Amino acid sequence: MNQAVYETRCPDLRLLKRGKVRDIYDLGEYLLMVATDRISAFDVVMPDTIPDKGKILTQISLFWFEFMKPICENHVITSDVKQYPKVCQQYAKSLEGRSMLVKKTTPLPVECVVRGYISGSGWKSYCQSGTVCGILLPEGLTESQKLPRPIFTPSTKEETGHDINISLDEAAQKIGDELAQKIKDLSLAIYDKGSKMAEKKGIIIADTKFEFGIQDNYLLLIDEVLTPDSSRFWPKDEYTPGGPQKSFDKQYLRDYLLSLNWEKKPPAPSLPEHVIQNTRKKYLEAFRILTGTDVAL
Repeated sequence: MNQAVYETRCPDLRLLKRGKVRDIYDLGEYLLMVATDRISAFDVVMPDTIPDKGKILTQISLFWFEFMKPICENHVITSDVKQYPKVCQQYAKSLEGRSMLVKKTTPLPVECVVRGYISGSGWKSYCQSGTVCGILLPEGLTESQKLPRPIFTPSTKEETGHDINISLDEAAQKIGDELAQKIKDLSLAIYDKGSKMAEKKGIIIADTKFEFGIQDNYLLLIDEVLTPDSSRFWPKDEYTPGGPQKSFDKQYLRDYLLSLNWEKKPPAPSLPEHVIQNTRKKYLEAFRILTGTDVAL
């Protein structure tokens, strides 16, 4: 296994959850979210890490959280380790650049997916029924084609296995009509603002997913925002509809895994060094293009 952060070790902190790629600690009034260098594909965590991936994704999310404040407040308190509670200071070196102190919220049980282009599971659904999550789309679309307008296609949040695409009505059954409409409107607004900015810099955000949480009756944007893990990033200058696209996201890793005789179930295969390094380069390139700066490593 390469020398990167597979899991954080903060024994004096209470580990609340170890997700696919993030470790979350309960600090009482707040949560500490730490992005490791783990990577998952097809809902399976790989045995190898992508060096600095956690730092790259954290800093991309922080960039977008700030950019989206005029649309929606978020759960971030600070990412400055010096401002974390005293008990965290002994772990400052391992937390620097890859962590956020955040507000505690009640996460909504719905993933907020927005698609501006037809790809992935949306393309498969369209080929079968001409619809995505109950939304009827125009006839004759080709793979990766830009949609007439972005669509909101929510999904469930499964603890294990794949999330399940659902309709807006099904989302409303889980969280209520008013809240379902609100997260739809916010998701489309955030995607619109983010995708327009990214396209000016040379990246097409084909689709993405957001998460929202509630604190004291306020709806907050949480988790991560418009990262290569939660979105499809395509280089604008190489975009050609009619098939799969080159990408800045982990589709490169997925494509490698699809070339193997692997059934998309644990245990995942070990990754060769060139796949690890090329995946890292794609994440770094996405960060530089979006922010115009280098990641603080």
